Order: sequence, then C-alpha cells, then structure tokens
Amino acid sequence: MAIAADILIAVAVHPPAAQSATTGMVRIRNINSSKFPDREFSVPSTGDVDIDASVHEWSNYFKSGMRGAIALLRKKRGDESFVPAGMDLLVDGTVPSGGGLSSSAAFVCASALAVMVANGEKTIDKTELVELAMVSERAVGVNSGGMDQAASVLSLRGTALHVSFKPTLHARAIKFPATQPELAFLTAHTLVQADKQVTGPVNYNLRVVECTLAAEVLAKRLDLKKSLPRDAGPLGVSLRGLQDVYYEETEGIADNDATSPEDFRKQLDHVLHLSMETLTETAGYTREEICSILGITADTFAERYTSRFPVRTERFLLRQRAQHVLTEAMRVLDFMSLLESPPEDSQALLKGLGAILNASQDSCRDLYNCSCPELDQLCQLALGAGAYGSRLTGAGWGGCSVHLVPLDKIEAVREVWEKEYYRKHFPDISAEKLREAVVVSKPGSGSYLFKVPGTNVL
Repeated sequence: MAIAADILIAVAVHPPAAQSATTGMVRIRNINSSKFPDREFSVPSTGDVDIDASVHEWSNYFKSGMRGAIALLRKKRGDESFVPAGMDLLVDGTVPSGGGLSSSAAFVCASALAVMVANGEKTIDKTELVELAMVSERAVGVNSGGMDQAASVLSLRGTALHVSFKPTLHARAIKFPATQPELAFLTAHTLVQADKQVTGPVNYNLRVVECTLAAEVLAKRLDLKKSLPRDAGPLGVSLRGLQDVYYEETEGIADNDATSPEDFRKQLDHVLHLSMETLTETAGYTREEICSILGITADTFAERYTSRFPVRTERFLLRQRAQHVLTEAMRVLDFMSLLESPPEDSQALLKGLGAILNASQDSCRDLYNCSCPELDQLCQLALGAGAYGSRLTGAGWGGCSVHLVPLDKIEAVREVWEKEYYRKHFPDISAEKLREAVVVSKPGSGSYLFKVPGTNVL
C-alpha cells in the first residue's frame, strides 16, 4: 500500500532547440538544498545521460527515471529525430531519504512520469510506468525488484495492493474492512539511514542474488528438466518460477496462475518442505560449492549473478533466504484472505492481521537478516504500548518500521517511543525532527499529475 507521505516534482518545460544535438539544460533543485545541492546537465538526443553508480548522488535517481522515460518515448514514437525537452525542476516531499519508505522508488517513478508528460505524452499506462521505473532504478546500482514502484504508482486510497509479477505485472486493490476500534498505520523512522546504493553489495543486492541462487540450486537438486522461466525480477529467475516448473513436471499443472489461493498456499508449504530437506547447509554455501552443484565455472557464476550488481560475501545463505521468501508468500495470502473474508469480530481481525505482521518481522530479523537493533526496539516498544502488529518496511537495515495501531493507542505508542527510543538514542533531537520521525497514515493513493492551467508547468 502507499502511505500519505509524498515526493513532489514541479516542472517547467522548455521546448528543445531546433536542429540541436542536445536540449537546453536540465536544471534540478531541491527545497532542502543544503542536503541535496542544485544540479544541471544537458541531455543528449538519445537521453543517455551519464550516471556514475559508484557515487551516491541524489540527482542520479532523477537521471535514471529520465533515461528510462526517454528510451521508452523514442521506442513508442519510432522517431530517431526526437529530441527531449529541457526542464527546470523543483523537488520536495515528505518521504525521508534512506528511511525504508521507498524514497528512491518514489523519486524515480515521479521523475519518469514528469519527463514523459513534459515531452508531450498525453496518456500514460500505469503498468508501463511501473515497469519502466523498475528497470530505471537499477542504473544507480540497486538490484531493484518492483514492489516499491508498484505501490508508488498503482495504490488506491483505503486499500492494500496485492502485486504479482507472474506472468506479467498485475495489481489488485483490496479494501480494508471497517473495524472498531478504527485502525491506523504508524510509521516510525529509526533515524538510522538505510542507503541501498551504498550498502547494496552486502545487503540488498546480496539478498537478490541469494534468492536467485536458492531457486537455481533447488531446481538442480530436484532434478527438474525444464529451465526456470525468465521473469521480471532483477536476475530473471525466482523461487516462484521454481514452484511453477516443479508442479508442471510433477503434477502436470501447465498454468499455475490459474491455481486457487488455497491450493497455491498448499504448494508453497510443500516447496518450503522440499527446500528445508534440500538446502541443508545452515552455514551457507561458498561460490565453489554452488558452482559445483550447478556445473558452472567461477567466471560463469560471476557473469550471471554478480557482474551487474556486485556482492561481497564468503557464503550464500540459501536455506534461510528460501525459507523467508516462501513463508512470506504464505503470509501475504493469509493477510489477503483476512481482508477479503474478515471475521465479524473486529478484535479477531485486528489480532490476526497483527500476528501476520509480527511473524513477518521475526522472519525478516532471523531468516532474511534485514532488521537491525533499532528496528527491533521500535517494534517491541510499539507492541508493548498497544500496537497489534509491527514490522520493518522497505529494504530494512535501518530506515522505517510500520505498525498496525488502534486510533485510541496512537498517543501511547508515540509517548513510549519518545521516552524509550528517541530521547535515549538521540538526546539532542529537535521537536521538528521528532515530529517528522513518526507519521500517522492510512492507506493512500499512488501517483498523480497536476497541470497548472494555461502554463507549461506540471
């Protein structure tokens, strides 16, 4: 789901100079200029602006969205003479950077949308925008999946969003039922910055590689005959693909997308059992061990799995990552089932939803290893003060947590966080910073466009 926090980009459009190989300058400014300094650059007619992924630079996220948008426009229009428009841009927003609330995904989505409209696109397919943003963010060195981008673009107010990438991107809005007491979501920032671009090789990108390798090793050990299908994931292979091939070969299910949620959950449970029987190395697998299992060379391993998005590790924890992914998929189905068929008793519903969030946090901490002590503490404090459920949100390793809280417990949760977390960890924290750290939200909407009438301003 989307939250009420936002990324806003105001755009003034300048038509491209006639017969020029480049447009006029693109000038981008942030309201918080002390943290995000002004930048300007010219745009080649191809849209291929330089992005140095080794440098942590805020404007790279705009450039990545712009580069993807221009490539799509050139392809759609089939016009090699197309020259991108120049732009002046002002960026603001309330999504904290590196806070686990997907600020990078929101920024890339907003950037791509702004560039497409600035260059005359009248109708923009939201699914196309999500897919564009997914690929674009990888230009800054982040092995991005797609959930964050889908939530940023496709969410509807008052609903959760069930997102699937198989066989193609599909999203379904599921309305939150009315409850008594009324529920709200609190997000609390640890004030520990989680920057995927900086820590990707040992955290975010590494998990993507481990999940892909878990699928590949399982397929080999289970002696599946078919290759795993390519999908929209960063490395093109997933545990979902493994599940589909396994059930096609063992039970003749050619189209697993038509499987009912109940039967699909049973499949997940069985694949989990197979994974625990097969991926037995609890201390992880070395590169050499994985190469031996897959029958590939070290060079092939590097080319397939670590060349585009480098990782640093001695061992790949395939068992733990597979266990997390498969149980998390089951929790998604359980959460969706509760929303669609809620018990009459609101307390039973809220406790059920909360228990799923808590189990997810346990798995993130113990199996996916993407939590941190600060996130764990915020979750425990919230539960002790009346929250039904708490978990990290976003990539993890810092950033934000999200909490399902009844409206009448919001102040109690705020107070315990201030006293036991923020004042102890950050004794000099300002009142403004404290207000910004905790956000009360209900499920919000995704991307919107507003055009100032009679102007060239978006």
